[in-house]
Amino acid sequence: MPMSEGHSFTFPDEPRGELDIALDNLVARARDVLKIQGRLRSLLKANQAIIEHLDLAVVLERIVAAAVELVGAKYGALGVVAPDGTLEQFINVGMSPHEIEIIGHLPEGHGLLGALIQDPRPIRLTQLSDDDRSAGFPAHHPPMGAFLGVPVRVRDEVYGNLYLTNEDTTEFSAEDEQLVIALAATAGIAIENARLFAETQRRQAWSTASAEFTANLLAPENGDAISILAGRIRELSDADVVWVLLPGADADELVIDSARGLDESELVGRSLSVADSAVRGVLESSEAVPMRDGAELGFTLLDGRLLGPTMTMPLMTAGLAEGILLVARTPGRPGFTAADLEMAIGFAGQASVAMELEAARADRQRMVVLEDRGRIARDLHDHVIQQLFGTGLELQSIAGSLPMGPASDRLIQSVGNLDASISQIRTIIFALSAHTDEARSTVRHWIIDLANELAPALDATPSVSFAGPVDLVVTGDLAADVLAVAREALTNVVKHAGAAHTWVLVAVREGEVVVEVTDDGHGFVVGDRRSGVANLEHRATSRGGGCELETSPAGTRLRWHVPYETVPA
Repeated sequence: MPMSEGHSFTFPDEPRGELDIALDNLVARARDVLKIQGRLRSLLKANQAIIEHLDLAVVLERIVAAAVELVGAKYGALGVVAPDGTLEQFINVGMSPHEIEIIGHLPEGHGLLGALIQDPRPIRLTQLSDDDRSAGFPAHHPPMGAFLGVPVRVRDEVYGNLYLTNEDTTEFSAEDEQLVIALAATAGIAIENARLFAETQRRQAWSTASAEFTANLLAPENGDAISILAGRIRELSDADVVWVLLPGADADELVIDSARGLDESELVGRSLSVADSAVRGVLESSEAVPMRDGAELGFTLLDGRLLGPTMTMPLMTAGLAEGILLVARTPGRPGFTAADLEMAIGFAGQASVAMELEAARADRQRMVVLEDRGRIARDLHDHVIQQLFGTGLELQSIAGSLPMGPASDRLIQSVGNLDASISQIRTIIFALSAHTDEARSTVRHWIIDLANELAPALDATPSVSFAGPVDLVVTGDLAADVLAVAREALTNVVKHAGAAHTWVLVAVREGEVVVEVTDDGHGFVVGDRRSGVANLEHRATSRGGGCELETSPAGTRLRWHVPYETVPA
């Protein structure tokens, strides 16, 4: 049947509505798929941006930037957690350098940041200020609303936390949270790889430096090995100061023997008290100690600043801690890692070897010098003195065969000069050969040391000679008196005589100890130094002796003598 004009074909309303809904759902799902695909592509892009670098500083900054871009956040930050639970580093994105400067110090891990450190589980908030754990913001801090915090794990260790915020209350979705969690997992792997790469590089550098130092140590002329080692440790550990501390004059004192870094030239030779310092524990335990804060050591730089992160290692000699190797950074800088401590301990062992080797070389050099002195002393005694003595005897024989007159007098005077020369050479032989601590406690050495001590104030070093068994007789209080007399007499020559030459004689003869000091100065008026002469006379009369002083424009002669039989044994 033909369809009547004006008749329209229609579908039932209910099936058509279901089809529209189905189409709308399909379009919505397609849009969701496209959105998810877009966000997944963004996540893959972010992951790629993170893993394509091995420099840790670059990796950390890339992680924050990728997280901000991934969820469209206004601000982002990565807080690196220190071993003590505070924030060691804080890398942020979204703030200008000027904003960071006017805010002042970076966060320390309080409030919500601290909550995420204590309980490393994601935190998502619509408004920061509404949460009871929020600690507020410092002055000049930009406003922040929505918050998303996610921990970053490296294996089983929480390395740090990602913090994302918006200026307003634009809320982060559950999907945003899942994406950032996934990004944080990749970030943990990237951080671990960067840390391993950095540690490998550090170990390689330490190993190379160790080999170089060993070669330098074995070289015949290795210079100041300890100072070279301190410089290398500072470079490799990125430290601000490296000190080599050795025992001082006091038991509770260490001296900076070598320094590298801040104030290095001014710090060498500075004494540090360890009476109440943690470094005493290192000396007593002979174990290395890392410190997050070196303030407990009590040591300061020249500007008064305390030390920050510090490593202290004992320097061992013959099984005992003879010193400390201290490596430190300034406050606020990152702490040293376990790998840093391990490698620094190895270098401290090399420093100990260097100290022992330097001591052995010094002993060997000292032995060479002493052997050389002994040889010279033997040659003087066996050859020079014997030749002079023989020449004196020959001259004395010739003088005896001549008639009395100027010729024989000159020969006799020459014999006397030879005897004086022999006495001087014997004094030199004694100074060369007597090198032990026991020998240096004898009166001979005291007089020789006194002459050398006052020599810079005179035109020439005083000529010193001895006669008789001086070291056997002049001991104890008598030796102290003899030294005091010689010092007073030589000091007077320095102050008053204006002499070109000075002679000192200490002799034991005819039951007396005699001290004679003679100079060729211009003489003096006795009253000019009566108090000094009176002291010498008192020392002599108290021992039953005497003191005579002869002076003229041609020179002065002081003779001090006491009987040694009266001195108690």
